Amino acid sequence: MTGPDAPPPVTVSVLGLGEAGGRIAADLVAAGARVRGFDPAVPAPPGVAAAASDADACRGAGLVLSLTTAAESEEALRQALPGLEPGACYADANTASARQKQRLAAAAGAAGVPFADVAIMAPILARGLGTPMLASGPAAATVVALLQGFGGPAEVLAGPPGTAATRKLLRSVFYKGMAAAVVEALRAAEAAGQADWLRGHIAAELAAADEAMAARLEEGSYQHAARRVHEMAAAAELVEELGVVPWVTRASQEQLAELASHRNP
Repeated sequence: MTGPDAPPPVTVSVLGLGEAGGRIAADLVAAGARVRGFDPAVPAPPGVAAAASDADACRGAGLVLSLTTAAESEEALRQALPGLEPGACYADANTASARQKQRLAAAAGAAGVPFADVAIMAPILARGLGTPMLASGPAAATVVALLQGFGGPAEVLAGPPGTAATRKLLRSVFYKGMAAAVVEALRAAEAAGQADWLRGHIAAELAAADEAMAARLEEGSYQHAARRVHEMAAAAELVEELGVVPWVTRASQEQLAELASHRNP
């Protein structure tokens, strides 16, 4: 709706204008939002009104998105509260523990501010506001509706604050763990002169991955744990001989030993 009777554009405050916050703030501007932002170390992107503080950034905003860091999120909320106006929703989109999200929710709730725990479920630089996001907590539905209104594919995840954070961190256990294994394996392969072969092998395995493969990986780890302990001990010895610290290989060996002990008490 346009013209004299059109409602004013929604004002969104973005706290933290680093890689994630700066990209989302710019995308919100492109989608028609009025955006105010604050970051003590990073200038506001074009189209974003630079504020003098967290509280100043929040004045007049219907939605506040905190994209500072997990370490700074509690202080950012404390600084923002004086600037929040009645009805404004506060959404913390930092990667943090469920317990920390619950502390933030309690602090916001004590001040009468609707809170949402937002989890960004993929690297944000590639898709910006189009990155999949989940939101849980009292203000989840409102926050998701606002983000969807600007073209964001956000979804409500039923549950209290911390529910979205839990799902994000469970994904991190898998994804970052897999990345660590790939890095360690390729470092060792480089030292062994086998890097090109291993890169191709990894790519082919990932391309063929499906739900059945995930089940085989899980079931095989339990079924063959005892034998694989010795395999990974030999692998760790090789990696060390190649001059690479076998962090992931040793951790895999220890996990298999634990699985074997439960299977054969």
